[in-house]
Amino acid sequence: MGRETKETEENQKTRHKMVVVGPHVSIITLNVNGLNSPIKRHRVAGWIKEQDPTICCLQETHLSPKDKHRLRVKGWRTILQANNEQKKAGVAILISDKVDFKAKQIKKDKEGQYIMIKGTLHQEDITLINIYAPNTGAPKFVKQLLIELKEDINNNTIIVGDLNTPLTPMDRTSRQKINKEIIELNEKLDQMDLIDIYRTLHPKTAGYTFFSSAHGTFSRIDHILGTKANINKYKRVEIIS
Repeated sequence: MGRETKETEENQKTRHKMVVVGPHVSIITLNVNGLNSPIKRHRVAGWIKEQDPTICCLQETHLSPKDKHRLRVKGWRTILQANNEQKKAGVAILISDKVDFKAKQIKKDKEGQYIMIKGTLHQEDITLINIYAPNTGAPKFVKQLLIELKEDINNNTIIVGDLNTPLTPMDRTSRQKINKEIIELNEKLDQMDLIDIYRTLHPKTAGYTFFSSAHGTFSRIDHILGTKANINKYKRVEIIS
């Protein structure tokens, strides 16, 4: 599905919210579907202030490298972005001023499909990866990216974003079977001891983050992944409308 069809179909994105670690840390992820309009930026900034997360991950910002300064939210001064010259894709991580965060390493691509930051939060190591997977070939893209970032992924890693991929049949109202690419992505997640936190904490709940009016179906394609080793640290995960 192209960008344009997305807009005309008025696909509604909902958001994920999650709470983790030590002095508790909350992480929210949202596909904003473009931030070039000042009104939209104002609404997103208002929404972030209302949710008041420690970390906010945005996808599809559509900001070019020269426009990235336009993303500003009072109270979230630390903003790290991967942008695309063509005003496509684009991801951003915003970190609250209320926490002691120090970035040690940043990796990102020129297409604005992902950004990874390694650092410390309240003196604890944390690796955050924010991904926007392309509409076509998403499972393959995510699997390949995980392979490339394999050395960076450890027990303190949290992967969030719009993966454009339902991971189980339960993640679609149509309940259609998952294809070979998704099966292979799940096998890769298993090998790397990564878990879908929402599905782990809500094994029987059908929650959705995306509505496609073209197909009349709901699906859960936005995810927060963590490591099996840290399963007891993930206190709560929810999808908010």
